[in-house]
Amino acid sequence: MGLVVYNTLTRKKERFEPVTPGKIGIYVCGPTVYRPSHIGHAVGPIIFDAIKRYLVYSGYDVTWVVNVTDVDDKLIVEADAQNTTTEELAQRITKDYLDAMATLHVDTVDIMPKASEHMGDIISLIESLCEKDLAYVSNGDVYFDVAKDADYGKLSNRRLEDQEGQRDLQSGEKRNAGDFALWKAAKPEEPDEVKFNSPWGKGRPGWHIECSAMSMRYLGETFDMHGGGMDLVFPHHENEIAQSESASGKPFAKYWMHNGLTKVNTKKISKSDASPEMQAALMKMTLHNLLEEYPGELIRYFVLSTQYRRPIEYSEEEIESKRKGLETFYRLFERVERICGTSPYEKAGELGEPKGPVSEEVGSGTLAATFDEQIAAFKRAMDDDFNTAGAIAAMFEIAAAVNRFIEQEKLETTGADAAKKDLLTAAGRLITVARLIGLFIDPPQKKSAEGDGLADKAMQVLIHIRQHLRKKKDFETADMIRDMLSEAKITLEDRPDGTIWRAE
Repeated sequence: MGLVVYNTLTRKKERFEPVTPGKIGIYVCGPTVYRPSHIGHAVGPIIFDAIKRYLVYSGYDVTWVVNVTDVDDKLIVEADAQNTTTEELAQRITKDYLDAMATLHVDTVDIMPKASEHMGDIISLIESLCEKDLAYVSNGDVYFDVAKDADYGKLSNRRLEDQEGQRDLQSGEKRNAGDFALWKAAKPEEPDEVKFNSPWGKGRPGWHIECSAMSMRYLGETFDMHGGGMDLVFPHHENEIAQSESASGKPFAKYWMHNGLTKVNTKKISKSDASPEMQAALMKMTLHNLLEEYPGELIRYFVLSTQYRRPIEYSEEEIESKRKGLETFYRLFERVERICGTSPYEKAGELGEPKGPVSEEVGSGTLAATFDEQIAAFKRAMDDDFNTAGAIAAMFEIAAAVNRFIEQEKLETTGADAAKKDLLTAAGRLITVARLIGLFIDPPQKKSAEGDGLADKAMQVLIHIRQHLRKKKDFETADMIRDMLSEAKITLEDRPDGTIWRAE
C-alpha cells in the first residue's frame, strides 16, 4: 500500500509522494518563548520526532525544522511584567524548552531557527509582496491584502466574506477585516531591542510571516510536510499559505498535518477559576514540573498511545493508566535479564534496526511467526497516517508472545541455552522495533534514594512473612499484606524463582 497521510488541505488521506524523490522536508511550528512550555507544547515535537525516525528508517533523507518565535508581542508584555529584557526572557524559556525536549528524547530536529536571526529573510519576503501589490503600508504597518488572494481560506474552509465587515483605509488601519500584519511599526514605549530597521521604519514582523520566511529559507518555496496543532489551522497556517504562495507563485507545503489538542482534566476545577487550587493545577502542567514528577519516557509513551489527529486528555489518572502499560514492557525486560544474565537493551544495541524477517534471528515456531506478523502490523500502522497507537498495540502482542515463550520453554526454572539465546534476541529485537518511534532508547532509571537498602531488607521480611502465611494457608492475612502494599504503590510479583517487589 505504501505510506498514506491525512492532508488537512484536501481533508482526506493521500498516498505520500515527496516533492523530491528520496528527500523530505518537514516544518513544525515551535514555541513562542515567553512562558514555560506546558504539556501541550510537547505533543507536536514528540509526534513529529516519531514520524521522522520512522521516515528515516523507511529510507528517506529527512530535514526537520522547528522554529523559535523570540520576537512577539507576548514577549514584550511578559518581559515588562518580569522587569527583564525580551532577549533574556527568550533565552531562559528556550533553554527550559530544549531541556524538556532532551528528556523526552526529541532529538532528531535538524534546524531550530530564531525569528530574531532572520530579519533579512523576513523583510525580503514582505518586500516581494509589496512589489506585487499584494500588501500595503498603513502608517508604518504593512498588511497582506486578503482580497487579492483568490483562494484565501482553502485550508480552514473559511470564506473571505465570512470575515467581520470591511472598512476604508485610514491611518494605521486595514482595508479588510481579514487583512493581517506582515510588519508592525514600533511604538515609542517599546524597548529598543524589539525595534528592527526596515524600509517601512523601525518595527518588528508579524507572527505569520516569520514562519513563512524561515521555512522557505531552509526547505525551499515548496516542501513536503507542515505540522502543528489544530489550533494553528486558522489564522496562522491559513495566513502562511496566503503570503507564501502569493509571493512565490508555487504551492507552499504539499501535506498539512495537524495534531489533536490536549485537554487538561483538572478534576472538575473550572478553567475560569482563579483560586489557588486552580493555579496550582495549571502550574503542574508545565513540562518542567511534569518531568520532575514523571519520567520523560512515560510522557512520550502517553502521547504516542493516541493517534496523532485525535485529542489527548491529560489527567493524573490517564498518566497512571499509561504507566501500567509501559511497566508491562519494563517487567518483561527485567524478566529476560534475570533469565539470560544480559540486558536486552545491550542486545538491542548489537542488533541494530530490524531489516529482514525476525524468524531468521529467533529460530522457528510460534514466537518467530508472531514476531514477523506483528512487525508487519507495526509497519502497516505507521504507514497508515503514522498511527503510533496501532504500532504500540503490535508491540504489546510481541511482548505477550515473548512472555508465552518463557512459560512454554520453562526458562525461569530450567530451559535450554539455545532457547535462552532466542529469548534474549527476541527481547532485544522488540526494543529495536520500539526505537523506530523513539521508545526504549535507554533503560529506565531505577529509583534511588537514601535508605533504599533498608527498604529492600524490610520488604524481604514482609515477603518472607507472606510466604509463611501462605504455607499455613492463611491466605486472608497474606492477601491483606499484598493489598496494603498495593495501596502504598508497591507491587509484589510471585514468580517461579521467588517473589520480587517494585515501587511505582
